[in-house]
Amino acid sequence: MVIWEADCYRRPLRDAADQPLWELLICDREFQFTYGATTPQKSVNSAWLQQQLAIAQQKAGQSPDEIRVFRPQCVSLLQTAAQPLNLTIQPSRSTPTLKRWLVQRSQWYPSQPTYSGEPYEPIALDRPAPVPMPDHLWGDQWRFGSLSAQDLQESLIHEPMPFQSVPQDWFPLKLGLSSTTAISGVIMDAGRRALPLCQWLHEQSPAALTYIPGAPDGVILESGLVDRWVLTTFDDEQVAVAGRNFSDRQQQAQGLHFLLVRPDDSGMTFTGLWLLRL
Repeated sequence: MVIWEADCYRRPLRDAADQPLWELLICDREFQFTYGATTPQKSVNSAWLQQQLAIAQQKAGQSPDEIRVFRPQCVSLLQTAAQPLNLTIQPSRSTPTLKRWLVQRSQWYPSQPTYSGEPYEPIALDRPAPVPMPDHLWGDQWRFGSLSAQDLQESLIHEPMPFQSVPQDWFPLKLGLSSTTAISGVIMDAGRRALPLCQWLHEQSPAALTYIPGAPDGVILESGLVDRWVLTTFDDEQVAVAGRNFSDRQQQAQGLHFLLVRPDDSGMTFTGLWLLRL
């Protein structure tokens, strides 16, 4: 599968007429193919982007199966430009190669004669305050848990279940984690609400879970490109200790963790599994 990663946004650059410059950057996941183009802000439109995408296709000698875009502000513009070329724009937080490139270029811009000197954060996005998830979806109980990397990869992901999102690139053993590494997770026993809960989660595209200490403590679900949901809150010290262990294990497992939804705690049936990564 050929995947490109793309971004089109204002940079800390200005042209000779002191107009802000926008830059389109495209790369593949292996950084073997790159393409870039700039234009004044007033010229950024779907026609210009369509032309640049066509040139990128010619330069690459192939068309991508999808183009991943992490910045909400340019998703719709790129989708409009890509449609006549039969290219698929996929909103996704998972654009690691592009983000590394953006950070590298942010260190290069100050050496350019067109550098404006304005504040610039290459991959920062506006993050809205988290909102509660719908009450009618909440299940019977939840807990922090963990599985060994081997049990997750060789057992759990092979269990039959209606919903599953487990990127192969994130298989723990493929990431170089040892088979005994503890992969932390949140396990939700949702009873008869397990299926509608998983349907809702599928629509939100879960990206990561974060334990937030406070008064009360909580677990935040990051989803979509910038959406944030309050999965649960609690003020139990034992659960807080489990939350801190959850965060520690995330760090020890290269950010890898999971969200598991079951109808009950029998361990016999599963409804949904999401392998997530910070």
